[in-house]
Amino acid sequence: MADIAATASLKPPRNAKRLRALLSEPKVIFGGGFILILIILAIFAPYIAPKDPLEQDLMSGTLPPVWLNGSDPGFLLGTDDLGRDVLSRAIFGSRVALIVAFVAAGLAALIGTLLGLFAGWYGGWIDKVISRLVDIWMAFPPVLLSILLVAVFGSGVHSVIAAIVIIDWTRFCRVVRSETQAQAQMDYVTAARTIGFSRAKILFSEILPNVAPVLIALVSLEMGIAVIVEAILSFVGLSVSSDTPTWGGMIAQGRQIIYDGWWVLLVPLIALFATVLAFNQLGDGLRRALDPVMRR
Repeated sequence: MADIAATASLKPPRNAKRLRALLSEPKVIFGGGFILILIILAIFAPYIAPKDPLEQDLMSGTLPPVWLNGSDPGFLLGTDDLGRDVLSRAIFGSRVALIVAFVAAGLAALIGTLLGLFAGWYGGWIDKVISRLVDIWMAFPPVLLSILLVAVFGSGVHSVIAAIVIIDWTRFCRVVRSETQAQAQMDYVTAARTIGFSRAKILFSEILPNVAPVLIALVSLEMGIAVIVEAILSFVGLSVSSDTPTWGGMIAQGRQIIYDGWWVLLVPLIALFATVLAFNQLGDGLRRALDPVMRR
């Protein structure tokens, strides 16, 4: 009982130490802060966006941003060739990007982590089957495979998410497998076996928490990749319907009118670049803050 009480008393300081480590990492602050702002914009888009993103006004087509001559104060970042507000469309476009990022990365991480844990821990024929499957899967070009899958499944957010999950679970599987094999050689695993822990309990209660820092960083990086893939599929018209604002769709439209309305192309490009950069910085910062080896 005394040991249990002592262990329980150590948990709050350990959690507080991790929180301090997160707050002291600039990449976590800036990357996480930007993503948090983006989430708020996506959730409250109907209240934050100044205009209806689908409202057209052909008389106000290709109006420049407010700092250029010939602008309209009602359209801060100008309009596209159909007179739709670019700022409002960029804000609503963050919804699709974040939905795909969080759901696709989460599902890919879940599938890849489970298979990687089993392959790295149990080894034998399980490891051989999973490893060969990963090798075969990674032989296909990811972007071309995603386009093919979405073309087969049909357009829509669900199809985009399914395509990303089917392709990118291998990324998690390989990393988690190698980390699990490394952790399996540690002394704490030997001690857990000695006191009679089952193999499943050792895997999920001992090894998985030590793999978590790498996994968390990889999830953040995968979110950035998912945003890029969704933008590519939107660019070629294989994501959501054309009526739904997406950054990739805006880029495709802006490319056609770049000489008359370059801002239609520039705004979603900046949003896409900043979001991917924020996810990458957040992932790197989380890795540094949560991994005790990198904190030394």
